[in-house]
Amino acid sequence: MTRSSIICWVGLGLLQTGAACRHSQPQPAAFGPTPIAWQKPAHFPEPVYDMARNPLTEEGVELGRFLFYDGILSRTNVVGCGTCHQQQAAFTHHGHELSHGVEDRLGVRNPPAVQNMAWNTSFFWDGGVHDLDLLPFNPIENPVEMDEKVGNVLEKLRQTAQKPVDYPKMFKAAFGSEEINSERMMKALSQFMLTMVSAESRYDYFRMGDASALTTTEQQGLALFRTKCGSCHTGELFTDFSFRNNGLMPQQNNDEGRFAITGQDGDQHKFKVPSLRNVALTAPYMHDGRYHTLDEVLDHYTDSVQPSPTLDPVLLSPGGRPGISLSRSEKALLVGFLKTLSDDQFIHDEKLSDPGVGNAF
Repeated sequence: MTRSSIICWVGLGLLQTGAACRHSQPQPAAFGPTPIAWQKPAHFPEPVYDMARNPLTEEGVELGRFLFYDGILSRTNVVGCGTCHQQQAAFTHHGHELSHGVEDRLGVRNPPAVQNMAWNTSFFWDGGVHDLDLLPFNPIENPVEMDEKVGNVLEKLRQTAQKPVDYPKMFKAAFGSEEINSERMMKALSQFMLTMVSAESRYDYFRMGDASALTTTEQQGLALFRTKCGSCHTGELFTDFSFRNNGLMPQQNNDEGRFAITGQDGDQHKFKVPSLRNVALTAPYMHDGRYHTLDEVLDHYTDSVQPSPTLDPVLLSPGGRPGISLSRSEKALLVGFLKTLSDDQFIHDEKLSDPGVGNAF
């Protein structure tokens, strides 16, 4: 199965061929943008995003792809979404502990992966945004990320007519007229991000019935994972989307996580549980990128969990000792399994790649 058929799944299983899938494609409209039949992977839960309010079209997705990678969204016309969310690293900023924005300004958190966005109930490490269509406002206007105003971005987009990337023309193709406004821009970005579905790892093939997709050792790692890690990294998305304090020692900036959003004392130092899909590709780890390997992450959970009033109860042993009991061999089994969550087709899919915008304003 290829990535090109992923949006056509109709619950027939992961190994459905692209040829069979084509029968589910809607007929193009006589006039206007061409609809896309977005369908979830058969073994995934129902998406949270309401597709009816922003139906995907070929033209809308393509506009969103150009916008995602174009530095025109930033004050310097250099930093795009794809600067910190790089496809080869499952749309994270591989190798960087913290995000780097305009003029190489340093952010305060590690860029999270942009994948399976249709299932997210909130966004960012602190859950400060609950609507995918509103997500881009934050990085665009963040002074250490893109440091721009959305109104300025819209004006720059309007002035690209007849340039190599003609945004008025692309907006007309996607929405029926050349009008460029914030709602259309955000919906186009959402349409593109909704196609970033990662569901073709070796684990997925195993999950859908191919017993040979995982080795015996990897299957042992899966069983151990479900016992030791599955209470937070649960289900096919490998996250329950909750906010938890996982016992990290606060660093100098004392990032209080979810507490900064809610003001509730019980949310101090709680951060969103990240999905572990493609986790072997997304180092460094944690909200501040403090750990550079999966081994370091597991060592944290066995040896470095810090007690605090908001520490998640699942990290307390029956005797009250913080941490998870894991032997060295069990850690090796877990790392081996986690590597099976890497989705090679996702990180090489040309439909998700940088179109080479080159449209510095």
